[in-house]
Amino acid sequence: MTAFLTSLLNGLSLGAVHALVALGFVVIFKASGVLNFAHGSLLLLGGYLTAVWHPHLGFAGALAAAVLVTASVAGAVDRLLLQRGGTGPHAAHAQTIVTIGVDVLLFTDLSRRIGGDLLPLGDPWADAVTRIGPVTVADSRLAAIVVSCLVIGAVFAAFRYTAWGLSLRAAAEDAEAAALMGIRLSRVRTGAWCLAGALAASAAVFLAAFPAPGLERTTGQIALAAFPAAILGGLASPAGALAGSLLIGLTEAFAAGYQSELHVLGDGFGDVAPYLVMVVVLIVRPQGLFGAKGAARV
Repeated sequence: MTAFLTSLLNGLSLGAVHALVALGFVVIFKASGVLNFAHGSLLLLGGYLTAVWHPHLGFAGALAAAVLVTASVAGAVDRLLLQRGGTGPHAAHAQTIVTIGVDVLLFTDLSRRIGGDLLPLGDPWADAVTRIGPVTVADSRLAAIVVSCLVIGAVFAAFRYTAWGLSLRAAAEDAEAAALMGIRLSRVRTGAWCLAGALAASAAVFLAAFPAPGLERTTGQIALAAFPAAILGGLASPAGALAGSLLIGLTEAFAAGYQSELHVLGDGFGDVAPYLVMVVVLIVRPQGLFGAKGAARV
């Protein structure tokens, strides 16, 4: 029972962090139709800046500055590189390929800077743990759940109650009609990229915090685990991203917690389990858990 509860809490924590990353994938896709393969490198950039700046600015100041810079870099990638390729489905495909090049450039530079080091981010939880009944859980995991809920709640409130959120929903529904109604699509999509960059930088803190040893050059690759979460929920559904993230987080945690019982499937089964779940779900429901089937008049 203790192992089950520990895996459950760890799964909820991982799912909450994955939700921050997956929500970034979804917001960008809704605004521009682009799959951002540079998302992991943006996450690594936010974590690296926090690690480098926290001795001088303190953790809160370094995190705020890292979020701002990462959001600005993401917005600049969209405005200066991607939007020059035009709009429409074919342009979105080309822009998706461009994000692969951006990912290679960012990851190469950050890997050179980080090298083989493990960088601490100076988070206030350190290696503190809390005992809840028979379960011992790291304070960083509990903080991940609380902070992610607050951030995601704020993002959903922005979708619902702000002019930008209304514009984003209108553009995702019918970009041409939204443009005719006076919505500046370029500003909407750049704002979406900035938001996704900020979410990625925030997620980096919890991916590098205890019990992880610190930020390393492979930390950004953890963002790839959030990609199946976004696919599972439906790339155009923020609510689906949350559901998919929780499912992926729980899958990872239980696969790791019961590794000894699953040894017949291989030592690395926990790494591929999220993708296995994605494949199984998409076989049953190709549009994702919350995705809508497309309809065309012929």
